Amino acid sequence: MAMKASLQLRVGTQLTMTPQLRQAIGLLQLPTLDLRQEVQQAVEANPLLEQEDEFDEQTAVEPAEDGWAEQIPDELAVDSDWSDTYPDTQQTAGEGPDFERQAAGQTLHGHLLWQLAMLDLTPDDRLTGEALIDAVDANGYLTQPLDAIGDGLEDQQGKPVGAERLERMLDRLQQFDPTGVFARDLGECLSLQLDALPGTTPLLMPARRLARQFLTALGRGDRRLLKRRLGLDDAGLDEVIKLIKSLDPRPGSAFDSAGSGQVLPDLLARRSEDGWQLELNPEALPQLRIQPDYAALIQKADSSRDNSFLKEHLQEARWLIKSLASRNDTLLRVGREIMARQLDFLDHGEAAMKPLVLADIAEAVGMHESTVSRVTTQKFLHTPRGVFELKYFFSSQLTGDDDSAHSSTAIRARIKQLIEQEPPAKPLSDSRLAALLDEAGIRVARRTVAKYREALGIPSTSERRRRS
Repeated sequence: MAMKASLQLRVGTQLTMTPQLRQAIGLLQLPTLDLRQEVQQAVEANPLLEQEDEFDEQTAVEPAEDGWAEQIPDELAVDSDWSDTYPDTQQTAGEGPDFERQAAGQTLHGHLLWQLAMLDLTPDDRLTGEALIDAVDANGYLTQPLDAIGDGLEDQQGKPVGAERLERMLDRLQQFDPTGVFARDLGECLSLQLDALPGTTPLLMPARRLARQFLTALGRGDRRLLKRRLGLDDAGLDEVIKLIKSLDPRPGSAFDSAGSGQVLPDLLARRSEDGWQLELNPEALPQLRIQPDYAALIQKADSSRDNSFLKEHLQEARWLIKSLASRNDTLLRVGREIMARQLDFLDHGEAAMKPLVLADIAEAVGMHESTVSRVTTQKFLHTPRGVFELKYFFSSQLTGDDDSAHSSTAIRARIKQLIEQEPPAKPLSDSRLAALLDEAGIRVARRTVAKYREALGIPSTSERRRRS
């Protein structure tokens, strides 16, 4: 049978990960202090950028209209799915896990535990996830083989743990932020990051092959072998190597010093005559504008070297300003939605905290859950009650006898309040605390009370009695 060649025209849309879009998403993830440093470096490198007292992009002097400038859209798609690798999850009612809120997001383990708490898991799977997180080192790598982790779980649970269960949970955890965590070696770490890129990324397939099979050859600089095995010429190999070098071989290292430095609030919550208001912290915002003198020098249809230099830097400057504006808008939208659901906290404190998970906010603002996770990681809100990371306002849900929902944060606050009011000579046991909560319509197991009490740093009944 003869084969007939034919041409077909297909129309479709695809996400192209441009350097500008990478910049927009990268700025969205940065803590405020890191963002200010990044912006300062951009100002020093770009003569078309300068800092001003008040952010006002409209004051920038624009050059004559030309086609090159029209390529910049008015809004940036910071909610693209190139790194949105979280599975769609919802937290169901029940006794979910909890941990020290003040640590969540400040360390790599806290950040991973927070994401685990947002998944709907069976108790066995949750315990497996916690064991895998415990085996992750500061760089984000899984330091123990799965069979050793399984043996430890078997000793803890008193029953065998299948390899399939461990592999299944590891696959889920390898979708966590930062991309590349839970890898067992460098090749797997780079492969996970490459898998998170859109399929339209140039030379993605040979980059994946290099990460999986030829890192040793790359390390010794064997270009002849790499070109032959990957089917590339010199230019193609240079692009693949450039893509590999753009990845992070230590994805967890950014959390090493997290929480140990200065905290600058991104958002401010204030009470006014109209109620609570949430706004961006003007002291935290990098305030930029186009340098008017240099912008005025740009001439239309001038292809001289100097004019091309100015055009290129003007385009970069406009992209950065738009990226910052988009970041601030996204942060404000997410912050306002969180506060709209936690207004009782502002008025009455932790005991009034309501259950809240990523899916709630993601649905309300029309974003992916992992985008909300990026926005709330190491972003802080100043309130009259103190400064809190946005992640603090998320917690798992417990259901009362009357089907009412209770936040684990609120329950922990009630436990603390009950203990503060207990008779010093006769402190309340965990069982008694559980009974008192049950009388208030909140059914919590004694072991859950013990877990919350320990998370609060409160000693056991016998220790509190000795101290009284």
